[in-house]
Amino acid sequence: MKKRNSLIIIIIAIILTVPVLTDNSFVNSIIKNVKGIAASINNSEKTTDSKITIDPELLAIPYTNSGDVIIHHNGFSLLYSEKFEQASWVAYLLTKKEVYGKIPRSNNFREDPTILSGSAKLEDYKGSGYDRGHLAPAGDLKWSKISMQDSFYLSNMSPQTPGFNRDLWRHLEEWVRTQTVNNKKLIVVTGPVLTDGPFKKIGIDEVAVPKRYFKVLLDFEEPEVKAIGFIMENKASKKPVTDFAVSVDTVEETTGIDFFYLLPDPLEDRLESQNELKLWQ
Repeated sequence: MKKRNSLIIIIIAIILTVPVLTDNSFVNSIIKNVKGIAASINNSEKTTDSKITIDPELLAIPYTNSGDVIIHHNGFSLLYSEKFEQASWVAYLLTKKEVYGKIPRSNNFREDPTILSGSAKLEDYKGSGYDRGHLAPAGDLKWSKISMQDSFYLSNMSPQTPGFNRDLWRHLEEWVRTQTVNNKKLIVVTGPVLTDGPFKKIGIDEVAVPKRYFKVLLDFEEPEVKAIGFIMENKASKKPVTDFAVSVDTVEETTGIDFFYLLPDPLEDRLESQNELKLWQ
């Protein structure tokens, strides 16, 4: 999707007028990132170069609306949907070093205290017949005790059928880790598809049971900058994960989420239209 150039200008204007009592190091850091984005946008009119200079942690975050509150945990960020009692998306940077982390799985499922409206609860899932399926996988966050613990917040869970969570979804997570090792670093954004309701609800908090899930990947470093997406139904399947590959454009059309909007337009258009598995072999 096209980025909002005017939004960048507004952000810069706001930041430059922040009162002096604001922490200067924080302000300077934000100004540096936003100016870098603005420069990338301006340069995009002159070149289709694949080199990406935007901070990948910033690039990972999809476009958000005014009033949206992004929750930052150790190793991943998310946007929580109170309506559906789960994250609309989780986003993070995954590195080869992190894939080889050794922290054991904690299994400490619990409410997320950072969700002011209250996250889903353990009781919502009890006896429902659905797994507490990770969005940001514990296997991607085993590089520190804190990141592993944070991965078990119920804000990072979604009701998944056992056959899906323990098989096809797990295989996709493993595929992503293999690709991370092959490509050194990847941006990962994943979540439920929340645009095709009505949904079955579970628990007293009425946690929605999604019918489908998505995942998008961006390899943002040369020599081979590339992107790909996946959409999978919330049910068991013996098909290989690659059968579910789609373009990022398709995921955007399905979810209404605008991924990688900070990229220069020509590069964003090229990457998000890709569905070339041969680039990921």
